[in-house]
Amino acid sequence: MTVSRFRTILYIVAAIVALAGLADATYLSVQALTGETLSCGGSPDCFRVLGSSYAKVGGIPVALLGALAYFSVFTFATFAAFGYARARTPLIPIIGAMFLATLWFLYVQAFVLHAYCRYCLFSAAITFLLAGLVIAVPSSHEE
Repeated sequence: MTVSRFRTILYIVAAIVALAGLADATYLSVQALTGETLSCGGSPDCFRVLGSSYAKVGGIPVALLGALAYFSVFTFATFAAFGYARARTPLIPIIGAMFLATLWFLYVQAFVLHAYCRYCLFSAAITFLLAGLVIAVPSSHEE
């Protein structure tokens, strides 16, 4: 397999993974914006996390910011998979910011709220996977 083909496959996988994150973040965004009850399987931790002051930034649900980030990653990864070299450039800072935000929110859940949200943990896993995929993509100089 050529380096170019391997890179394309990694970007396709990143786009698909970003779609899973987008679905998760969209579900949480709709819940936050409509006030609908979330299906947490009876876990009070989930409601504690999503109802905390950490779930919004300036009145904007964090999940909505996550949905925008996942949509951006999906878009840029898709374009990169089709060979648009300029689409690769924004992926690293976007996923880097997502990674740092994820570390912060994991800290908040573990040490501040002492509660975990399964949807948030799923999003964290998706973000870690995206970071690994972007790190694994060979540079253009390796062709």
